[in-house]
Amino acid sequence: MIDIFTDGSCVGNPGPGGWAAILVEDGVKRSVSGREERTTNNRMELMAVIKGLQAVAESSEVTVHSDSQYVVNTMTRNWKRNANKDLWDRLDAEVGVRRVKWKWVRGHAGDPLNEMADALATREANWGRQSSPEEELTHVDELGKASMVDVGSKPDTQRRAVARGSVLMRPETLEAVRTNALKKGDVLGVARVAGIMAAKSASQLIPLCHPIPLSQVTVDFALDEKRNAVEITAMAKTTGKTGVEMEAMTGVSVAALTIYDMCKSIDRAMRIDGVRLVRKSGGRSGDIVLDE
Repeated sequence: MIDIFTDGSCVGNPGPGGWAAILVEDGVKRSVSGREERTTNNRMELMAVIKGLQAVAESSEVTVHSDSQYVVNTMTRNWKRNANKDLWDRLDAEVGVRRVKWKWVRGHAGDPLNEMADALATREANWGRQSSPEEELTHVDELGKASMVDVGSKPDTQRRAVARGSVLMRPETLEAVRTNALKKGDVLGVARVAGIMAAKSASQLIPLCHPIPLSQVTVDFALDEKRNAVEITAMAKTTGKTGVEMEAMTGVSVAALTIYDMCKSIDRAMRIDGVRLVRKSGGRSGDIVLDE
């Protein structure tokens, strides 16, 4: 038995609308959803059921849970079909190849899966109406599972990010780095290559990070005698649909770890400090400066 919890939403009726279905099969939950620019609430209620049924195999035994009396009573009590004939025909076709039971549930009455479908349909209906759509992006889907954000609809723009961090050490360690006196070799040269390679591999290290074709990565160092620190600055650039903040910060982090690894034999008290994004540009948010 498969349970499908459906809901539809519309802003304006007619207006932009969304539909959603939560499917539960053998204890596993998944969701499907979508939106239309100009529609009605009843059409979205119907579309939610159609898409929910299409998401399960033909001949499946299904119980549809809906808070729409329009849908449930039309299918169980033969209410008249005065409108939306195209969708009723599609629904009849999907029902005809499955064993479907219908269950009306009271909306907003605390049923968690009904509430989940409502929230997802409402979000679809409102998508694009927020002042800042990027604020809606999340790495957790409607079922609480980790997911990679879909950036496919975003435009390609030139993007750049700069990150910084430092490795604090004893004065004699800093001098050894400066004079290239460590037995392992050129600390900063190796750390630069490590940082660049790490920036290019950020998506392999961070599970939900998008793979990005980088057009440029730089890793630079400055020796700060007042703080007894190696200051690291990494910059990443691309032309794409999402930013390169993670690539820049990964570059700094791995460059810092490489310095630590190459110097730890003479200085166990080193500390990696202050890895952070200092500025970014590109995308909807434009130029952002967080630190000078």
